[in-house]
Amino acid sequence: MSDNARPEIRFQGAGVSPGIAQGAIHVVRDDLDDVARYHIEPSQITNEIGRFETALIQTRVQILEMQQKIAESIGAKDAGIFDAHLLVVEDRTLIDEVLRKLESDLCNVEWVFQEVAANYAETLSKIDDPYLRERALDIQDVTKRVIRNLQGKAPKTFLALTEPHILLAHNLTPSDTATMNKERVLGIATDLGSRTSHTAIMARSLNIPAIVGLHNVTEKLETGQHVLLDGTNGLLIVDPTPETLTYYGEIESRRVKVVTQLKELRETKSTTRDGRHIVLSANIELPDDIDAVAANGAEGIGLYRTEFLYLNRNTLPTEEEQYQTYRKVAERVSPDPLIIRTFDLGGDKLAAGTVDVSDELNPFLGWRAIRVCLENTDILRRAMSILNECKEELRCTGSTSGDATEAGAMIEIPSAAISADLLAREVDFFSIGTNDLIQYALAVDRVNERIAHLYEPTHPAVLRLLKMIADAAHANDIWVGVCGEMAGDIALIPLLLGLGMDELSASATLVPRVKRAVQSLTIAECGQLVDETLKLQTPSEILDRCLELANQRYGDLLG
Repeated sequence: MSDNARPEIRFQGAGVSPGIAQGAIHVVRDDLDDVARYHIEPSQITNEIGRFETALIQTRVQILEMQQKIAESIGAKDAGIFDAHLLVVEDRTLIDEVLRKLESDLCNVEWVFQEVAANYAETLSKIDDPYLRERALDIQDVTKRVIRNLQGKAPKTFLALTEPHILLAHNLTPSDTATMNKERVLGIATDLGSRTSHTAIMARSLNIPAIVGLHNVTEKLETGQHVLLDGTNGLLIVDPTPETLTYYGEIESRRVKVVTQLKELRETKSTTRDGRHIVLSANIELPDDIDAVAANGAEGIGLYRTEFLYLNRNTLPTEEEQYQTYRKVAERVSPDPLIIRTFDLGGDKLAAGTVDVSDELNPFLGWRAIRVCLENTDILRRAMSILNECKEELRCTGSTSGDATEAGAMIEIPSAAISADLLAREVDFFSIGTNDLIQYALAVDRVNERIAHLYEPTHPAVLRLLKMIADAAHANDIWVGVCGEMAGDIALIPLLLGLGMDELSASATLVPRVKRAVQSLTIAECGQLVDETLKLQTPSEILDRCLELANQRYGDLLG
């Protein structure tokens, strides 16, 4: 480094969209004016209501325009992100609350709307579920847009830049990512965000390298500075040295080669080197997610999170609505399998107005999921008996299609794992939800930043629970799969195969990597790995042993 060269500075965040980008940064700072509060006379209420209605209409038109733009550029699935925005501007509960406070508080509608919307967003942001917490961003995004329209300001234009740049912002809303000039955005970095944030989702869809969770980096950097963005490892490097640029140039060259190879795997089977076929499925939350299933070479859907039918509505979905939704998905995925999970409602996922539930001190150990469903027969009746009745009705019509339908059990809590031998006699398969199983087994809230480091999938207790479940399944001649985050972690695939998992279900975009991992391993060596790790005492020892084998077989994917 020459005497007048600037020293390299590194900031660590979370990599959410892989790839390397380098160039000048453009730092985005919100230019929305503070909302002043001022008193109005009762006679001015009608005028304020008119202003509010006009702003809502303007906002709705802007959202529809963005939706059309996204649909044309990257597809209807990603445009669906703005459905939640439309629901906000059409939400009668929110609108009626604004009108009520307008009359009671007698102050300007900008202030009232900001207060009401902020309360809604704050409530969602405290919910212990990453997906729902991110929905608070929808409300914040729409709030800013409505207020901007009330203030008579034009939509933000600072994202429509014509020069290639790396976008650096405190937070990016879906509106921001929809209106930015995608051909000129080399990479994205934000102070806030998580893997489930819209920024992450959109960046992955657009194949733009991205980092979130950089804390306060926007306060430390200025537009024009040269940076290198590592979207895989979550590093933002300011003024990279020639050595750093050379190092990352080689990494990017290898990454491009790997991506090209992964695309070629789409039509191949996920079969191990010693001939064992592992069913490789995809997880979905919404019907439109199905497009990515076949595109990434998955064999059907291993987890359809149906509780999302309940969100953003005040009435229960009817039996006919559910039937049409499930039928559409089943027909699209046929002849591959579709696993429909019963509603995981309650706690953090209880849609307002659908079920009457009182506050609980600890909703995650309280009235949720199957407990809620079985006490509300409008939601779920005696599942197994109803399923058998339906199969019998089909037989009476001469159809045998119902005979192929299997009923399984989600294994997500330690008590279910410990009694897996009993449950296995009642069902046709097990699907292990590792996210909940791990946090309940280790008493670790996985989204609590203070203890997140204690959420360890390779903990010896987790390993033993997984073995207990798999062994019970096979002893009773049923198959067993994993649909939690572990199934998409290629470092842990050797462990899951060695434990005897018959099926893995991961996010669709991860399927090609998981398939490559499966094809690179043998069941024999994975079984030996499990035998060795069962003798180890710490999560780090077990993880290191997994990584050792993974690196030997597909190190280029891990790098």
